[in-house]
Amino acid sequence: MILRYDLNSELRLISYDVAVPSGRTHETINLVTLGVMAVGYAYGRTQGLAADLEAALPPPARTAFLASYLVGTFLITPDLDLAENQVRAKENWGLLGLLWVPYGHLFKHRGLSHSWLLGPLTRLIYIALLGLLFSVLAAALGPHLGYEFRFEAQLGDAWREFALGAVIGYYLSQWLHLIADGIRPG
Repeated sequence: MILRYDLNSELRLISYDVAVPSGRTHETINLVTLGVMAVGYAYGRTQGLAADLEAALPPPARTAFLASYLVGTFLITPDLDLAENQVRAKENWGLLGLLWVPYGHLFKHRGLSHSWLLGPLTRLIYIALLGLLFSVLAAALGPHLGYEFRFEAQLGDAWREFALGAVIGYYLSQWLHLIADGIRPG
């Protein structure tokens, strides 16, 4: 933490800079945390808690948790509000990282995009809108190019567990990022 003061007048705060972790450090924190959770889960199973763990975390929830946690760690992070700059998460998208530049213009760094509930939601809404835009374009252009575009989904009985695991995994990865940046809830 660096505090700068104006010494020409009374001591008054001019700026407050906090060194925040790099993208690689954020990824390391999330992966170490995931490893600790995996060891805890494995230990619980060796202690005869398998039935309790299976009830609390059915396979669809575990799968969704892991997938969304990794997506939130490597691809959809709070730092995408800096997408016009060199941002590790944007680079992980490859050429598609350019899709996040408008998001970076919409949200000021460490503003709403770095809030505990709405920040992660802004990124989910943004990517959902991009998906909708590309779906509409594909459906409109497909017939002219000799293709048919159709999306079908079947939700099985475990959709609630899957959705809950996905939301928890994604938000946990985002919250670890915010904690590492020194942003507390409230």
